[in-house]
Amino acid sequence: MSSRIKRIIQLDAVAPSGAYSQAVSAGDFLFVSGQGPIDPLSNTLVVGDISEQTTLTLQNIGKILAGCGASISDIVKCSVFIESSDDFAPMDAAYRAFFGGTFPARTTVQAGMVESGMKVEIDCIAYLRRD
Repeated sequence: MSSRIKRIIQLDAVAPSGAYSQAVSAGDFLFVSGQGPIDPLSNTLVVGDISEQTTLTLQNIGKILAGCGASISDIVKCSVFIESSDDFAPMDAAYRAFFGGTFPARTTVQAGMVESGMKVEIDCIAYLRRD
């Protein structure tokens, strides 16, 4: 294994439920695995509307980034997976509100979810500044 590649687990973020790392750093980039609307304290799905689920999912990503010395403003690309295309507009509104006015590149697709009640999953790539 290259010493420039590190598998990362943040203890204050949502614990992985499968065979994956929360994030992997490779060079100047951080690849955050798909996160969902999981309460990090109870490690349970928070069932709510797509807006609530999107905001919580992005907050979970933010915790992983913070533990790696990065922030939401360092995200260069997000992939958003939504259960229903009918939820695109409210997901997009919550996403816009979370990022403010500076948006990363994004792909959004309709996809099946791994847990009943889950409406969104988001992964991202962030640039780790080396100042």
